[in-house]
Amino acid sequence: MASTSKVSEQFITSLDEAKDYADVWKIVKETAAYALSKRRDSMMLFLDDLPLQLGAYYPVGTNNIVLNRALVEIVKASMSDKPTVNALIYNLLLHEYLHALGEMSETDVRREVVEIAKKSFGETHIATVVACKSPWVLLKDIPLVPYNSPKRVIENIRDFEKTDKYVV
Repeated sequence: MASTSKVSEQFITSLDEAKDYADVWKIVKETAAYALSKRRDSMMLFLDDLPLQLGAYYPVGTNNIVLNRALVEIVKASMSDKPTVNALIYNLLLHEYLHALGEMSETDVRREVVEIAKKSFGETHIATVVACKSPWVLLKDIPLVPYNSPKRVIENIRDFEKTDKYVV
């Protein structure tokens, strides 16, 4: 088995132990900066009930990422493994963050997500497995009935990105 670097070990521990969206987001930004030397601050996260085939989206020209609340809830309810849930959230947020950094090609973003995950977590970590196979690999054994509950109000995640900067 190949050994992981000290940096990878820190990223793995941080992601596996992340307690909330802000913790995962911090790792997204750190791994993107580590792998690509790119960074963008002052992002906001919103949770919305989206069609299950849509994990998240970045409205071009904004500082917003909208994450599929229903999808995350389904995965959380069906898996007690926190690192796996964190890996899903990491992959969805990283994908949209790369769009926010200016990469609009879906093909290029998917490739970069895999490259960043491999460089940051190694080949075998669940975040890399999810990046290589797609986040929907986590849903393969979950019976997905049509999601018919009423649409809830979009939720702004407070303290998502701790910053002393303000967007005007």
